[in-house]
Amino acid sequence: MKRLCGVRPDTFSKMVEVVRSLHRTKQKTGRPGKFSLEDQLLMTLEYWREYRTYFHIGQSWGVNESTAYRIIRKIEDTLTYF
Repeated sequence: MKRLCGVRPDTFSKMVEVVRSLHRTKQKTGRPGKFSLEDQLLMTLEYWREYRTYFHIGQSWGVNESTAYRIIRKIEDTLTYF
């Protein structure tokens, strides 16, 4: 895990808890997302680790580059809030 995304599994689980706690407080509207919070966090960590373009991240995860940007931006904003 550390080699893939740059954090240890225990750190990853703490990050998931932070994202999940803030995500619970928000009112959910619209269609449910394609990815779990863990996958969204993993996508963000891969972006930070490798600095690939959003296009390439999107291709790896099977989404459009604008969707990859929105997911990464949302997780970044959530993590910087704490």
